[in-house]
Amino acid sequence: MPPAELVADYVVVGSGAMGMAFTDVLLAETDATVILIDRHHRPGGHWNDAYPFVRLHQPSAFYGVNSRALGSGVKDRVGWNAGLYELASGAEVCAYFDQVMQQQFLPSGRVQYFPRCEWQGDGRFFSLASGREQRARARRRTVDATYMNVVVPSVRPPPYALGPGVRCVPINGLATEARTPSRYVVVGAGKTGMDAVLWLLANQVDPEAIAWIMPRDSWLLDRAAIQPAELAGGLALGVAKQMAAIAGADSVDALLDAVHAVGQLLRLDDSVRPTMYRCATVTRAELEQLRRVRNVIRLGRVKRLERDRIELENGEQPCHPDTLFVDCSADGLARRPAVPVFAGERIALQSVRTCQQVFSAAFIAHVEASYADDAEKNALCGVIPHPDSHVDFLRTTLANAQNTMRWAQDPALTAWVARSRLDIFHAAAMASLAGTSEIQEAQRLLLQHTGPAVATLQRLLAQ
Repeated sequence: MPPAELVADYVVVGSGAMGMAFTDVLLAETDATVILIDRHHRPGGHWNDAYPFVRLHQPSAFYGVNSRALGSGVKDRVGWNAGLYELASGAEVCAYFDQVMQQQFLPSGRVQYFPRCEWQGDGRFFSLASGREQRARARRRTVDATYMNVVVPSVRPPPYALGPGVRCVPINGLATEARTPSRYVVVGAGKTGMDAVLWLLANQVDPEAIAWIMPRDSWLLDRAAIQPAELAGGLALGVAKQMAAIAGADSVDALLDAVHAVGQLLRLDDSVRPTMYRCATVTRAELEQLRRVRNVIRLGRVKRLERDRIELENGEQPCHPDTLFVDCSADGLARRPAVPVFAGERIALQSVRTCQQVFSAAFIAHVEASYADDAEKNALCGVIPHPDSHVDFLRTTLANAQNTMRWAQDPALTAWVARSRLDIFHAAAMASLAGTSEIQEAQRLLLQHTGPAVATLQRLLAQ
């Protein structure tokens, strides 16, 4: 006998951050019912697989779902984030999403939640616990909240060969490794690699005992420039200065150097020109710590690890036989092909503001709830693929500006964005309404320089 079919207005596949943010707005702005399916045992997606010392790289104020604050809105008083707003830990993020599910979604009576279940497509899913197969049908749309395909090191083997006796662990293993090695080698230059290096330094590992394999150096964002509340003026003014710097550039390198000069981009080593941009954020204090590691290996990606040597794309590097390799090479924010967000019976959640996934998911839900025509919806939801190379800084900056200008033509949409807790410019928008002079000056500069900056970006990208 075939399983009974479950029916709701929307079937949302994935209860990670984007699936939760989308569902939250849908519940708040419509009377829709939702079937929510996820392979994890609780909401939170990849946060359930992340390393135990992981934290947000952006203030908690901009993360989660629109209807519920994450954290207590305080500034850190100690550590390398001191003076800036709190960064929720992985445990806090998982607990938060669980509370949203248990205290808001399920009590609404409009959400059916199926954890530890695998979506197979074509309206079918099965329980990873019992093996039972079920069917789910969406009256309106099926929402793919897994399209961005976040991957963390703990859920896949290293993408390089390991010789006999090599000790290699995902970053998660740092917190549980029983035997102290003589040396550490961190593999990967992204956010996860930075977190591994900072964790080792915070735990008093001698920086001379750490090597860092960095296939590409990265342009980094200064977290101090991405802060809420009373620092909103600095955020808005920083963006205005960035646009002014872009407007006067005559090459890609000159543009990046100009944005660096006004403090909007940072780099690990001033003698090495970064060729990567992945939206990684650091504080100035963290950057100084990272610079303590002097053994940075820039010979491309790892091909094979042996106990006494590292084989890389562009050469070999000897290593101590008693080395613990820390794999941080997973592509957590993969550059996925952009597809239309709205396509018939399907919605594919993607970023519509660069590296602001939860805001993007909430925004897409609002557009779904408020507009009727898919062509208009897709026009409002211009997809911005995750950046990878330094040139992608130009691409994402241009796409952000174009989306923002498009939204500004719709007063109701502009008002919704200004009210959204997840919008990083929320505090600036509120200050603007209050007539703050610093915000008004930033707005004047933005009006003056955004047009020329957009023209510069278009010209350089065309080249």
